[in-house]
Amino acid sequence: MADHGTWPQRAAIFGASGGIGGALCRLLAQDGCRVAAGSRSGAAPEHANIVPFRFDLLDEQSIREAGRNLADDPPELVVVATGLLTHPDGTGPEKTYKALEGDAMAEAFAINTIGPALIAKHVLPLFRRERRCVFAALSARVGSIADNGRGGWHSYRASKAALNMLLRNFAIEMRRTHDQAIIAGLHPGTVDTSLSAPFQKNLPEGQLKTAEESAAHLLEVIGGLTPDDSGHVYDWRGERLPE
Repeated sequence: MADHGTWPQRAAIFGASGGIGGALCRLLAQDGCRVAAGSRSGAAPEHANIVPFRFDLLDEQSIREAGRNLADDPPELVVVATGLLTHPDGTGPEKTYKALEGDAMAEAFAINTIGPALIAKHVLPLFRRERRCVFAALSARVGSIADNGRGGWHSYRASKAALNMLLRNFAIEMRRTHDQAIIAGLHPGTVDTSLSAPFQKNLPEGQLKTAEESAAHLLEVIGGLTPDDSGHVYDWRGERLPE
């Protein structure tokens, strides 16, 4: 992680029971950061610096309550490490428009777009104007419109593209009052988690990363971001993705 003194002293991870979210919690805690670790089940890595909390991405009241509980000790870093690629019934990304179903599309947008947006709604007001603060959400390269040369994966692509637009909007709005705030999307690459498990079979050697490797890369990227970088999406190497 880039050296910003003792930054962050306080972080909140939404999605702490997932592979990347859990790894982020562990690395931050090991570095001395106090971490609020949120998940629907309340599960989180065990560490003296980690305090778990419950939230439901589909329940705004639970997100509002989480924000209230963070208010007394506001985070300087918030990461939304949630996402949906394959549905609970095993249905994967649509390869053709003929496979589109309204309910599946609504679920993808609820988890990949609306949930992270509502988290932003309730945590961005906690950011202190005089401090460097970062709000980051896991996005994906396939959410780039300019980089889309293959099509398919309609709901996932569209929900991540919508998330990227919201992050840009939040960055513009926050810039008016918080000149040290940074809002960014993060593309972690292909990580060995349950989200990518159905798509790992034919990956080139070396492309699949562990959650710990991915989290370390993402924290390095976050540490190097400046307010001028706000509103964009960056991959695990720190390269800005086409929009």
